[in-house]
Amino acid sequence: MKLSPMALTCIALAATAASAEPPRPAPEGLMCELLAHPERVEIADPRPDFSWVVRSADPDDIQSAYQIRVAATPEALARGDAPLWDSGRVASDRSTAVEYAGPALEPWRSYAWRVRTWGRGESPSEWSAPRVFRAGALDGHATPRYRLAQAEVAPASIGAAADGGAFLDFGRAAFAGLRLSLEGPESGGDVVVHLGEALEAPGKILRKPPGSVRYHRAVVSLLPGRHDYNVPLPDRDTRMMPAEVGAVMPFRYVEIEGATAPIGPDAARQVVAFYPFDDQAARFASSDPKLDAVWEMCKYSMKATSFCGLFVDGDRERLPYEADAYINQLGWYACDREFTLPRLTHEYLMDNPTWPPEWKHHSVLMAWCDYLYTGDADSLSACYDRLKSEKLLAHRARADGLLDTTGLRDLVDWPVGERDGFDFKPVNTVYNAFYQRSLALMAEIAEALEKAEDAASFRAEAARVAAAIEAKLVDAATGLYVDGEGSAHSSLHANMMPLAFGLVPEGRRERVVEFVKSRGMACGVYAAQYLMDALFDADEADHAYSLMLAPGDRSWRHMVEGVGTTIALEAWDQKYKPNQDWNHAWGAAPANLIPRKLMGVEPIEPGFRTVRIRPRPGPLESASLDLPTIRGTIRVDFRASPETFAMGVEIPANVRAQVHVPAGARGDDVVQVDGAPRATRREGDALVVEPIGSGTHRIVRELR
Repeated sequence: MKLSPMALTCIALAATAASAEPPRPAPEGLMCELLAHPERVEIADPRPDFSWVVRSADPDDIQSAYQIRVAATPEALARGDAPLWDSGRVASDRSTAVEYAGPALEPWRSYAWRVRTWGRGESPSEWSAPRVFRAGALDGHATPRYRLAQAEVAPASIGAAADGGAFLDFGRAAFAGLRLSLEGPESGGDVVVHLGEALEAPGKILRKPPGSVRYHRAVVSLLPGRHDYNVPLPDRDTRMMPAEVGAVMPFRYVEIEGATAPIGPDAARQVVAFYPFDDQAARFASSDPKLDAVWEMCKYSMKATSFCGLFVDGDRERLPYEADAYINQLGWYACDREFTLPRLTHEYLMDNPTWPPEWKHHSVLMAWCDYLYTGDADSLSACYDRLKSEKLLAHRARADGLLDTTGLRDLVDWPVGERDGFDFKPVNTVYNAFYQRSLALMAEIAEALEKAEDAASFRAEAARVAAAIEAKLVDAATGLYVDGEGSAHSSLHANMMPLAFGLVPEGRRERVVEFVKSRGMACGVYAAQYLMDALFDADEADHAYSLMLAPGDRSWRHMVEGVGTTIALEAWDQKYKPNQDWNHAWGAAPANLIPRKLMGVEPIEPGFRTVRIRPRPGPLESASLDLPTIRGTIRVDFRASPETFAMGVEIPANVRAQVHVPAGARGDDVVQVDGAPRATRREGDALVVEPIGSGTHRIVRELR
């Protein structure tokens, strides 16, 4: 039968439609200079960096190309007017830190940009929705800064104060002012307002709190009729605060004496200050309510302590410190997708360093983590020369490579009583472990900046220092690290730091691990970051978990249950640091430990191009995590039993994953991915499956 030309055309069109690629969704999550809302600030970089989240319905999808257009307005992009810059189709999987490469931008004006991507096929995605950014002075690298946000929080409960009057509980402490809306009598009058962080008894704020725990009494003079009043706070509470925000102090509870009308739910508001923070970006839940409570306290600590627009060491000093900022940085990365606040703090500390010698090495750690989590090398490049010349203290190296810190105030841990009897020597193990780690990271930083000669030099020196630590700082009889050259004492710190930094040779690893476990939590909340890192990385999740939630007064469980704080403490308990404040983010390490180590989600390549997922469940039966990253949210859940381990992962498009599945006791397990057996390799106590591409996958380990 001969077909008509029209029929042949219809058949051809039908065949073309049947074979057409499914539409590729438009990119989302657009950022400029690490900001989701760059229209709110002024960008200083004359060649700003763009990032986006690739979307695809195609599993295992990797972006093959992108195209960016920049124009004067969103409307110009929508009309298809000739753009200021059109990148054209660029063959690349890069979706973070893509630099503007068009004609010079004009200062003090706004621009709009959008992007589309390609995957395996030849059809591009839809164009993203346009986003606006505003150029500022365009005078070079300067990390942009949001203005502080403020939010009004209503009381969680209102009742009678123990001494009469009204008692208000806002549910959580916050750095805030207090706004009242009160009815005054015809003759006017005064009310007395008490604000505080701690209670003496139910319904009564502690008037003379210990240490740096806050209490404040204020008198508010009322006018006739209903008016709003901002309760005056001490002048010192303006420290580090912009004028438009004014004074804030940490408080949870309020008592109001002398009000002539009942205090209703609309009468008081906590006016909270914080750096813009997405409360919904991160989520964690598990089969252990105690662990969940620790996570919520530590996550909230990230937001609550951002009130200055920099990471600071709590209310007492309100100053940035490098080690505090490093722990804060890791926690922020686990809780929000916008990373300017960690970078701002790191760069502030490059210009305003503090005194502890180990803290200088934390600047190197912060610089590397900034690059690892953002994929953006601008800050690395801007800071590199000073990292190299100012932060290593390499001029103190002896002929064998070890640093002599004579005349410096090595810290080791803080407060002093948390050092596990550390024996200070001119050449000490903790400091030299930090030095070796800094050299190793400087090699990575130099390589990222294409400084091959520097990278080789740093790598060689790191190896030389590691060998010297092994030769000079190990007790041959015990196999443990001593506190320093000439010391016979082995502290927890001298052993957990080399273990955390991967310096312990395999032949001595078991002895060091067992010693570290035997010391319990013989360190402060700062050093506990490294203790937990060391234990989780040594496949000692059960022990790490037990310390995190230990009864007694040296755990994060104690902060939540024993003290009742809603923001992390500066020390485990008041008795260990009598002047401590109740709002210190360096005490909130589980904000990063739970996502990074317990759930095991960490970037392998900068900007999460490749991610490792290695859950270490310990005694948990189940847990789930949503982790925000610059490439989109990674989701992990697991359910564990002696016979099986079932795990779900959701990987954003344009991300590759290496998944570590906990091995069973017998060692003859079989691993299935989406119902099909997969080959694995053994690494420690885990079976490694790679690569795992983007999309949603179910991974199950069963006994053979």
